Amino acid sequence: MSRVEIMDTTLRDGEQTSGVSFAPQEKLSLARLLLTDIRVDRIEVASARVSEGERAAVRKIMEWGARKDYLDRIEVLGFVDGGISLDWIAECGGRVINLLTKGSEKHCKYQLRKTLEEHVADIRRDVQAAQERGIAVNIYLEDWSNGMRHSREYVYRMMDALQGLPIQRFMLPDTLGIYEPWECYEACRAMTERYPGLRFDFHAHNDYDLAVANTLAAVKAGVQGVHTTVNGLGERAGNAPLSSVIAALHDHLKADIAVDEARTNHVATVVESYSGVRIPANKPVIGENVFTQCAGIHADGDNKNNLYFNDLLPERFGRTRQYALGKSSGKANIRKNLEMLGIELDEESMTRVTQYIVELGDRKEIVTAEDLPYIVSDLLGTSGDREAVRILNYSLSVAQGLRPVATVKIEIHGQAYQQTSAGDGQYDAFVSAVEAIYEHQLGREFPALVDYSVSIPPGGRTDAFVQTLITWEWNGARFKTRGLDADQTVAAIKATVKMLNKIENNTNITTP
Repeated sequence: MSRVEIMDTTLRDGEQTSGVSFAPQEKLSLARLLLTDIRVDRIEVASARVSEGERAAVRKIMEWGARKDYLDRIEVLGFVDGGISLDWIAECGGRVINLLTKGSEKHCKYQLRKTLEEHVADIRRDVQAAQERGIAVNIYLEDWSNGMRHSREYVYRMMDALQGLPIQRFMLPDTLGIYEPWECYEACRAMTERYPGLRFDFHAHNDYDLAVANTLAAVKAGVQGVHTTVNGLGERAGNAPLSSVIAALHDHLKADIAVDEARTNHVATVVESYSGVRIPANKPVIGENVFTQCAGIHADGDNKNNLYFNDLLPERFGRTRQYALGKSSGKANIRKNLEMLGIELDEESMTRVTQYIVELGDRKEIVTAEDLPYIVSDLLGTSGDREAVRILNYSLSVAQGLRPVATVKIEIHGQAYQQTSAGDGQYDAFVSAVEAIYEHQLGREFPALVDYSVSIPPGGRTDAFVQTLITWEWNGARFKTRGLDADQTVAAIKATVKMLNKIENNTNITTP
């Protein structure tokens, strides 16, 4: 297959997403990323005459483009307006206009209120003026898909009249996103066969979620260029996403394209930040979840000759394969994550960790790979201690204007004890109740709490785990215990129970 050009219009059509507006410096940085990092063939950066802010942004981009010799690859949408758009583009330093013309009879008749002949005469005048200024012309046939569906003779008459003019490309927009791939292929094929000497681009919209499929159909029909936006930004349902288009062109059509796939994820993240439009987790190629295996059987298959791999290898796009941790995780998923962290467990320990992660998944809590060392430490760190102390029940209450109160029922060496105490907080009330049991019912010293810190696993999710680390002093020695839970107070209670088991089992206590 011959070379397919990628023209990215994130900075023009993508900015027409509701609520999205790029600052001039953001536009410049995205232009650089698109042309130098991803290496798309062309970019469309603005619509002429929109605002003074837009003019400032285009000037910045053109000044940079002039230094890099990119001006022939930076395009601006302009209108058939007697040269006003041409003046605007020339003042900004631009060299290419994408002239918006009417590609359907309905648009020409009811929006312009002109005949085709009158419209063609206006187009001829602006194309000639552009040539005189040294500005190259591409032509958008706005609403072309409806034109081919309802007024094909109008489209052909228009093309017959324009084909001899100095126009580099005729750009075929599915402006309202009405096509499906079979109709798109037929319409594009009709154009490429009728006008074999002309260059055509296809510009898809995603109203039926068919923009990528239609883009591939257009290329199969002989169209030489396609339009995309980063993350599929654009009016209504957006445009064809750059990342999906380049992956599909590469894998399904074996097309010759110049882009660097490895940079797509980085640029997608930058556009997400600038636009404020979040990338859905399940969005192909760039979504957070798309290279994540959830089912344990998939991880097991990956260990057995990559049974669940396809051509969309994450490394192509600057990503890595992940193995989700949740209720459908098996030992294979967990072992994959532990391998990445350099942690090796025996089968008994693996079973305990797996069971705990499945329980967390059933509670709809999200577990990440970064959480795993904490889970291992929490579950296995005290595996040698006999459970001399068990919490049978506890109740924590807080009310406005009253001190928090805790009622605790605890078992120590098989004997149950119960106590109610108040405190400065819920955890303080809990500790006061347990301390009262030790000092008043058992007649024993209770360890002193020296330090208390709370953290979340770096890179983890706050809704899954909080780690509480408590430093205790007892019989002249200091030691630490950890608790892990979604709730900070519960995590602290778990750390306290670990401490009680240490002292009841006479575990060798040393400061770590």
